[in-house]
Amino acid sequence: MVDGECFLPVEMVRRFIAAVLVALGVPVDDAEVAADVLITADLHGIESHGIGRLRYYYDRLKRGQHQPVTRFEVVREGPATALVDGHDGMGHVIGVRAMHLAIEKARACGTGSVAVRNSTHYGIAGYYPLMAVKSGMIGLTCTNARPAVAPTFSTHPMLGTNPIAFGAPTDETDRPFLFDAATSIVQRGTYEVLERKGLPGEEGWVVDSDGSAMTDPGEVIRELESSKAALLPLGGVGETMGGHKGYGLSAMVEILSAALQGGAFLYGLIGFDENGRRQPYRVGHFFLAVDIEHFVPLEEFRRTTGTILRQLRAAPRAPGCGRIYVAGEKEAESIRLVRERGIPIVPTLQKDLKFIREELALAEFHFPF
Repeated sequence: MVDGECFLPVEMVRRFIAAVLVALGVPVDDAEVAADVLITADLHGIESHGIGRLRYYYDRLKRGQHQPVTRFEVVREGPATALVDGHDGMGHVIGVRAMHLAIEKARACGTGSVAVRNSTHYGIAGYYPLMAVKSGMIGLTCTNARPAVAPTFSTHPMLGTNPIAFGAPTDETDRPFLFDAATSIVQRGTYEVLERKGLPGEEGWVVDSDGSAMTDPGEVIRELESSKAALLPLGGVGETMGGHKGYGLSAMVEILSAALQGGAFLYGLIGFDENGRRQPYRVGHFFLAVDIEHFVPLEEFRRTTGTILRQLRAAPRAPGCGRIYVAGEKEAESIRLVRERGIPIVPTLQKDLKFIREELALAEFHFPF
């Protein structure tokens, strides 16, 4: 626990996020969608993408890099596919509509896939596969992002953190399988959280332009902005520990998030034009839904998947290790804890929330700080 940290009720935070977005011109229904994505991050224990990101959206909406009113245009469509232009609207809203479209197509055709261009940051990737899981389907999404990650054998940031998220239903109905991870060792938001808490990063996560390790979060964030630092792909430096595999996965995400869409990629996502003026980030996403019933009965799939996970948990443990987890299990435990305790708000985040409240005249929200 950080000195001065306090906890706010989940529903209070949800209402505050929605009120902030509405005050910035986002329609009420869309603001509630975005608030739900952010709250889901905090419930899952992903502090980098919850209420801690509100100032990030506030600033981008103020600067015109996100459009508050989302125009979701289906540019091209087939029975099982769609190409969408998000016109720089709210990424959360675009993501939810795109996954709904993929699910509808999967019901008809067995699989549904939707490619999106000209979107913005869509929050935690894991939110969207869970939509498919709730519909009795497998879900997958990935997204590119502004350059932050160096290709293997480079120290220059070219790829985004490019997360991949995959979800599947199980017979443990309160614990779906949910894998949601960046293709870098850590992502930029990790350093935002560390800076708020006054904690250092680990050696081996980030290198400077000379290949030397960096650990100071504030310095990392500043140098990432000027392309003088780079996050490392999964596996780290070189190929010995598989850094080329993380790099390959990140490039795969870039292709799925740009080439199918005719969208922006790599340096096209920096958020500045050739004259150094701010512009929309033009992020791309990819969504896939698979209707399990087109392959095997849903209950059989749930049972088999649940059995796989239970057998993995029951594997012999390494010395000193008390428990084996499967993807999605820690998130399920976090949901129960956060609902009981509230969402943690550290002092630096408290300042951001008070600043936003005062700037938007949202005096009806009373914080205990």
